[in-house]
Amino acid sequence: MARKVVNRQEKAAEAEAAEKLAAEAKRKKAAKRKTKKAAADVRLRLYWGVFSQNLKRVAVFEFDQRDDAVKRADELSKGGKSPHFVQKVKEEIKPE
Repeated sequence: MARKVVNRQEKAAEAEAAEKLAAEAKRKKAAKRKTKKAAADVRLRLYWGVFSQNLKRVAVFEFDQRDDAVKRADELSKGGKSPHFVQKVKEEIKPE
């Protein structure tokens, strides 16, 4: 009789161990499903923009061409026309 009790206890322990492993596997799978992909880093490029008084962008210059942008704004503002100004503009770089 003692032998049957031992077998039952061993089988019960094995069943519990199997249940624990199955529960851990389910938790890992559930955790993997719930995680979202991290948003890709957005890369920006800086330009100089020439804007009108109505905030319309008239021209865009590379960042190292600020002097050209200021000259263009002065040309557009001459002769009593509406004033133009230079401001930094950030645009997203789209991967190719």
